[in-house]
Amino acid sequence: MKIHDLQPQPGANRPPKRVARGIGGKGGKTAGRGTKGQRARGTVPVGFEGGQNPLHLRLPKLRGFNNPFRVEYQAINIDTLDALGEADITPELLREKGLLRKKSLLKILGRGEVNAKLEVSAHAFSKSAEEAIQAAGGTINVIPKPWGDRRPPAQGNALTNR
Repeated sequence: MKIHDLQPQPGANRPPKRVARGIGGKGGKTAGRGTKGQRARGTVPVGFEGGQNPLHLRLPKLRGFNNPFRVEYQAINIDTLDALGEADITPELLREKGLLRKKSLLKILGRGEVNAKLEVSAHAFSKSAEEAIQAAGGTINVIPKPWGDRRPPAQGNALTNR
């Protein structure tokens, strides 16, 4: 059997019932809608609740907006870096260890203490993290953003950025 040999079972595709074609036939006159009333006549708008204040008017409007050009970082604290036991810390190393998502920008935050001399490369540092790393004798290296001096690429879509 080949794909061009396939056919629906007999009686599976029934022709649609033709209603409202005169009172002589089955499905004539009221066409299965019953007698009179709102549902026997034209359609009501989607979301119409019979005169009750509809749901979309009862809910508050969304205020504000989400900036499509926002820069989002994945934060990692210095106590996590200290626990790694590595001297040279880069985003690539953190990705290998499963601490950083694939395309995330890295920001180092200052929770915890640094006991070793660390050389840390990241896209951003908090002031407390910067001070703690340098106080322990380490160095920081700020990696430039992938888009350089231009604005970052837009995120989201017309629905999520409202």
